[in-house]
Amino acid sequence: MSPNVTGAGPKDARARENIAYIRQMLGELRGVADNEGADMLCYLIEMAFVEAGDIQSGKRQLSFVGAEGNKSAGMTMKPSGKIQL
Repeated sequence: MSPNVTGAGPKDARARENIAYIRQMLGELRGVADNEGADMLCYLIEMAFVEAGDIQSGKRQLSFVGAEGNKSAGMTMKPSGKIQL
C-alpha cells in the first residue's frame, strides 16, 4: 500500500509539513499569477492547490507506488534566466 500523508510516524510528520508548505506557496503563487492576468497558470496552480489539500485531508494518497499511471515528466525546474521583479 502507498504511504499516506495522514500517518503518525516521523517520516509522515515531515511529509505533512512539506505538503502544507507546498500548499501555502501555491496559494501565494496563485495570487501572483492572478495579478499578471495569467488565467491558465491560475487554473493549473489551483488544481495543484486542491490536490495538496486532498492529500492533507486524507482524501488522496501521497503517491501510487507500484500502480500503473502517469508519472511526472521529471523535467529540470530551472528559471529561464534572471528573474526580474
